[in-house]
Amino acid sequence: MSTEKTQHENHKLEKRLCREVGRAIVDYNMIEEGDRVMVCLSGGKDSYGMLDILQKLQARAPIQFELIVVNLDQKQPGFPEHILPAYLTKLGVKFHIENQDTYSIVKRVIPEGKTMCSLCSRLRRGILYRVASELGATKIALGHHRDDILQTLLLNMFFGAKLKGMPPKLVSDDGRHVVIRPMAYVAETDLARWAEVREFPIIPCTLCGSQDNLQRQQVGLMLKDWEKRFPGRIENMFSALQNVVPSHLMDRQLHPFTALRATGVADDGGDKAFDDEPLPTPALRQAPPEDGDMGNEAVRRSVIPIAVS
Repeated sequence: MSTEKTQHENHKLEKRLCREVGRAIVDYNMIEEGDRVMVCLSGGKDSYGMLDILQKLQARAPIQFELIVVNLDQKQPGFPEHILPAYLTKLGVKFHIENQDTYSIVKRVIPEGKTMCSLCSRLRRGILYRVASELGATKIALGHHRDDILQTLLLNMFFGAKLKGMPPKLVSDDGRHVVIRPMAYVAETDLARWAEVREFPIIPCTLCGSQDNLQRQQVGLMLKDWEKRFPGRIENMFSALQNVVPSHLMDRQLHPFTALRATGVADDGGDKAFDDEPLPTPALRQAPPEDGDMGNEAVRRSVIPIAVS
């Protein structure tokens, strides 16, 4: 590929990332005037990408908000602790490195060969909530993307017997913080490409990242295989999370099944399970086209500019 074509493709990718992150922020009102957003940086491609795009949006947003980057150094053996401070200092962004030896706790508590992710995640969450309070953060930004959300949905279905995903915005377990996922609309493949373009200094996780046959990895491979064999399936699955029909599920808390009675009034959607009808437009395709056309009304109302000139 020629240099000129490569630059053009990279520019299109940057526009798409900024557009999708900006759209998620607007759709779920993630960032507001005066917010202090704690950006959780792990050293992986996803959190690097989140920080990079948030900085680009911050630079031209019509509202004022602050970013402060937090990394939790979990004291994993061989962790290159100099990389992130050097990178963040060069960026000129405010940051805080929190040193907590969760690695030893996880290794001591979890038997050899068992999945460590659950305990590690709980410990990490608790520490990040405390740090957010100490830093006066009003929002906690995590780097989960579209594929993470779908993997979580399937994991809960297959192994937890729940129809439950990973929301773009929620109140933390302790009720004291608002957690946001600005990359909710972003495809993992785009983040992988952007990490190469920007040459982020990736730090692999030697605790859970080295474990084989994790359920999340298995589900991730299944989704990738589906997308390869049936293009568009992933987008339709993601769109389904935003097009829920409680009357056609089985949760008695969401729909009054026991109280249903015949009304004598026709209902077009009453007994349709999967008839031949047009599918709703997938969420990821509702954004404006690549040429920067900002005709979409929701985009025009956005407080975060999402087109790159």
